Amino acid sequence: MFEILFLGTSASAPSARRGLSASIVQHNEYRFLIDCGEGTQRQILQSGLGFKHLTRILLTHHHLDHILGLGGLMSTFLRWEAIEQLEVFGGKTALERVKKLVFDVVLAGRKPPMPLYFREIVPGIIFEADDFTISAIPVTHRGTDCFGYIFEEKARRPFLNDKATALGVPFGPERRLLVEGQSITLADGKIISPEDVLGALERGTKLVVIGDTGRTDNLLEFVRDADGLVIESTYLEEDVEMARQFSHLTANDAAELGRKAGVKQLLLTHISRRYREKDVVTAAQAIFPTAQVARDFDAFIIKREG
Repeated sequence: MFEILFLGTSASAPSARRGLSASIVQHNEYRFLIDCGEGTQRQILQSGLGFKHLTRILLTHHHLDHILGLGGLMSTFLRWEAIEQLEVFGGKTALERVKKLVFDVVLAGRKPPMPLYFREIVPGIIFEADDFTISAIPVTHRGTDCFGYIFEEKARRPFLNDKATALGVPFGPERRLLVEGQSITLADGKIISPEDVLGALERGTKLVVIGDTGRTDNLLEFVRDADGLVIESTYLEEDVEMARQFSHLTANDAAELGRKAGVKQLLLTHISRRYREKDVVTAAQAIFPTAQVARDFDAFIIKREG
């Protein structure tokens, strides 16, 4: 299960109700900030999450509406807040721009207030924990090194509690050993193997987060069967030529991708201030009936059906 909290959902410039691009994906004790538009640190405070465990930032690309908030965030770390370390993941172009912002403007010759690491990424797995991975996927937008991210739980075999109880397996460490793949011996001498109490292999929850993009045909296989898809929806179809000119999607584009890929939950963000939210919703739901437009501070649980 993953949780995503939207901190900024506007496109290019903030509106009265929407900040610039930023969201936080959570999985157990892990938190990942995706993009950091201007004003993100205030949104983090407003959300109540705080900075303590926010030690990893994933950048989708180098445009200012997605990275400018890193300057203010670093300035706050210099004077007001403390974290153990900070890792910034992104393509080469994005990291070069962020380094100039941080080292030349904010720090201006001073040392970072914490160990600071810049992780240049390429398509593939960029982070792995015991039970989930994060993969970077290539995205087509203006400029190079643009990425989306796949958060995916590792496949596992579910523990069949009823079957274990029927076999006399006590609650406690014995069940943990079976889950870990080890056989156990019961008090009466009967040997229970993992095969006796584990079900068929099941895939984990899959959440895909796409920043700015001008194409969807090259994303279909990455997005297929996702339990949750977060994707930009900057324009309406009436302005499709403008969308193509600036390498963005319409609500129709995003909804069509979700429908073709068999996505379970579709969340639209990066909404242009020129449109009413209800018009974006109407356009998307004509194609993907359960599509939702995310607002700042909306939180969604993404998990497998059933």
